[in-house]
Amino acid sequence: MRERIANAVLFQLGWLACVLGGNSLWLLLAVAALVIHLRWISSWAAEGRLILCVVIVGTAVDSVLRYLDVFRFADASPLIPLWLMLLWALLATTLRHCLAWSARPWWLASALGAVGGALSYYAGGRLAGVQFPYGDIPTLILIGLLWAVLFPLLHLMARRLAP
Repeated sequence: MRERIANAVLFQLGWLACVLGGNSLWLLLAVAALVIHLRWISSWAAEGRLILCVVIVGTAVDSVLRYLDVFRFADASPLIPLWLMLLWALLATTLRHCLAWSARPWWLASALGAVGGALSYYAGGRLAGVQFPYGDIPTLILIGLLWAVLFPLLHLMARRLAP
């Protein structure tokens, strides 16, 4: 139980460092949260493949959304910013720990993904200065629908990549 609470706290700390700090030295705090997780809660051997796979999937998904102008960042890169890639890595650390309870039944993961995903993008977008060119409501509905599918798939990935 203490490990799950520590995982949740580390994720929230990293999330805040990423969305408030952007691509600045604040990212070191998020990296520290990731390192602490891998040192004291899990290990690279146990979760490295999962973290890398989630970062690749998340970067691809969010880069497509960026390309489709669902959201806009201050920089002109075709990929999402580094801070958002790091958020995906931090999210991966929660799948077998503080969010493991949401994996089954699948509809629970889907519901949590729809609501939590949309709310996280909304809050993170506001704090990080990300624009939603299509408007808040249409963007959040799209993100909610996407995360209703994506979150159960991330949980499936966590099960399949278990050591």
